[in-house]
Amino acid sequence: MSMTVLIGGARSGKSALAAAFAGKWGGPVTFIATAEARDEEMRARIAQHRETRDPAWTTLEEPCEITQAISSVPAESLIVLDCLTLWASNLLDRGLEAPDGERRAREASSTLARRHAPAIVVTNEVGSGIVPANPAARTFRDLLGSINSIFANDARRVLFVTAGRVLSMKRPEEVFDDVLDR
Repeated sequence: MSMTVLIGGARSGKSALAAAFAGKWGGPVTFIATAEARDEEMRARIAQHRETRDPAWTTLEEPCEITQAISSVPAESLIVLDCLTLWASNLLDRGLEAPDGERRAREASSTLARRHAPAIVVTNEVGSGIVPANPAARTFRDLLGSINSIFANDARRVLFVTAGRVLSMKRPEEVFDDVLDR
């Protein structure tokens, strides 16, 4: 299990950190991008992200079928999957129900976790704010929360990224004795 999940708010430095980790890898890198250029602003964001990537990296642009994309990557290649947030949005935009998104997340996460080469997964934390005012936004928040938990459960490490800084997050069982003063 060599998967690392980078989770945090928007513009917190997650993608830059994922790229920095990938840049330190001594082997090939495959970047799986889930963003879709649906408007001019998003096209500009995607272009900016592309410019920050090493030109030697392979990029796969896959908005929905990430398990198949992961399975197509050579075994020795580090994978950067950026990001689960847009992936969840893409799934909902195509009419998938939350249980289907969760099933796809379990498949993708277990596929990544079984790889020998490292995988770095980028996602946003969207559940720390107010409860969204409409059902579609609540569905998205809930689905992404479930997807994040699925990937975190399979990950070797989860790092919370905020303001370009990193906090390592522990599994609940790693803190039981501390909480119970044992």
